[in-house]
Amino acid sequence: MLEVRDLRVTFKMQADEVQAVRGVSWHLDDQETIAIVGESGCGKTASIQTVMGLHAGSRNCVKSGEAIYKGENLLEKTEKEMRSVQGKEMSIIFQDPFTYLNPTMTVGRQITEVYCRHTKASRSEATQKTLEIMRMISMPTPEQSLKCYPHQLSGGMRQRVVIAMALVCKPKILFADEPTTALDVTIQAQIIELIKDLKKKTAMSIALITHDLGVVANMADRVYVMYAGKIVEHGTARDIFKDPRHPYTAGLLGSVPRLDIRSSGSLYSIPGTPPDLLAPPPGCAFAARCPKAMKICARKEPGFTEFGNGHRSSCWL
Repeated sequence: MLEVRDLRVTFKMQADEVQAVRGVSWHLDDQETIAIVGESGCGKTASIQTVMGLHAGSRNCVKSGEAIYKGENLLEKTEKEMRSVQGKEMSIIFQDPFTYLNPTMTVGRQITEVYCRHTKASRSEATQKTLEIMRMISMPTPEQSLKCYPHQLSGGMRQRVVIAMALVCKPKILFADEPTTALDVTIQAQIIELIKDLKKKTAMSIALITHDLGVVANMADRVYVMYAGKIVEHGTARDIFKDPRHPYTAGLLGSVPRLDIRSSGSLYSIPGTPPDLLAPPPGCAFAARCPKAMKICARKEPGFTEFGNGHRSSCWL
C-alpha cells in the first residue's frame, strides 16, 4: 500500500538544523496494522506528517527519500495535489482531539465539511453520511451529538468524533498518532476495540504511532522501533515482544509492568536522555545509555543484522 524509503527530514532552528528523521524506511501492506514505537522526540510523528504533507513548507524539510503510494512519490506532489490524497486516500487521527477540533463549529458541521470537500454530495447527503459514520463508531444519540460543540463532549466522545472525521471518506490508509494518550484506561480500551472493529469493516491499513506497548501488543502485526530519528529494530509483534534483539527495545519492554512475571523490585528505567539531534553522535545513538555498549559503538554506526522472518536489528551485538 505504502512504502517509505530512506526518508530524511530536518527542521531549521536559526543557524542550525534538527535532524528529526535520519534515513527511515518502512512499508505498510494491504489490510495490515504496523506500529512505530519509541520515546517522544524520536521522529515518529515527524515522519508520518511528512508523508501526508502536513508540515508547512514540507518540501523544504525533506532532504531525501521517497513515499511511494499507487506508483507515485507523495513527496514530489505540491500542496494542492496532496489535497486529493489527504482525507480521501489517507487520513490521520491526531493525539489531542480537543486541540484538533474547531471550538466554534458543531462536530456535525466539522465532519460534513470533510465529506463535502472530497465529494459532490449535497449538505443533506453529507449529513446522512455523517450520521451513518457516527453510528458505525457507536456514538450515543448521534442526532443530538451532531449539534454539540467539542467542549460539550467528553474526552472519549471527542476522540470518536476525530475518528469519524478520519473515516468519513473511507480512506485506504489510516495513521493513528497516539489515539489513546489523552484518555483514561477504560476509554482507551474502548477506542482500541473500536479501531480494530472498523479495520475489519472497512478493510483499511493502519499505521499506529505510539509509545504504549500494551496498545502495540493488542493491535499490531509488525513493529518498527525508532530511536533518535532512526529505526533500530523491526519485526513481527511476536518477535519483538518475545525476542527483542536491540538493547533499546529490551529497555522499553523492561519498563512495562508484567502480570505474568513476579517482580523482584522496581521497574527498569533506561538511564540518561536521548541525544541532541542538532548534532547526532557519529556512532550508535543509543551508545551513551546502553548497558552493553562497546568502544566501537561510540565510533561507528552499526548496520542491520537479519534474524529471519523479517526480524532485524541495528546493533553491534
